[in-house]
Amino acid sequence: MKSVIIYSGGLDSTVLLYKLARENSLVEAISINYGQRHSKELEFAKKNCQKLGVNFKLVDLSNLNPIFGDSALTNKSVNVPNGEYANGNIALTVVPNRNMIMLSIAAARAMALGCDSIAYAAHSGDHALYPDCTTEFADAMAEAIRRADTRKIELLRPFINIDKSQIVKLGMELGVDFSDTWSCYKGGSLHCGKCSTCLERRQAFSDAGVKDPTIYEK
Repeated sequence: MKSVIIYSGGLDSTVLLYKLARENSLVEAISINYGQRHSKELEFAKKNCQKLGVNFKLVDLSNLNPIFGDSALTNKSVNVPNGEYANGNIALTVVPNRNMIMLSIAAARAMALGCDSIAYAAHSGDHALYPDCTTEFADAMAEAIRRADTRKIELLRPFINIDKSQIVKLGMELGVDFSDTWSCYKGGSLHCGKCSTCLERRQAFSDAGVKDPTIYEK
């Protein structure tokens, strides 16, 4: 299959980028600036695409920033919470309808390029955290995307039944340089090491038995 990938520059999507590139099924990587405070991730996305010789397209949707309300990821007046993912802080990091917007854009690009699939890196650890990462949501979007074009474009989600530590292991097999990926929601010069996504990143390397190359703030 020839695919367009939704690519953030994060750990999960970088492993997927390498996987599709290895399979010679990747046509283009789509990265989206939606006004996220951690837009630094997009620099890593471009760097990895250049490294692999993958066509990189950056879509600027930063003017949508005001519609996302009080999400800590897009509203700099709201602090990104520290600590593990939990009901008390997860709501602050929800960007309303983000995945539907991204999947719609990737689907449009796949149609324009004549591709037959789009891919994104949602994994099993996301399910209980974000409504637009659930299997039910992805199934509904997959059906909508198939109906949106005569080519019956498929939605690929190869990590949906594995966790982040398994993704790290796969990345090692594929030769991913994890120091060239970005996870931290705070978007500083270094990973903060304290926000939920940094803690999840650290735990994934630990569970995988892989040395974490990330430099965290002291």
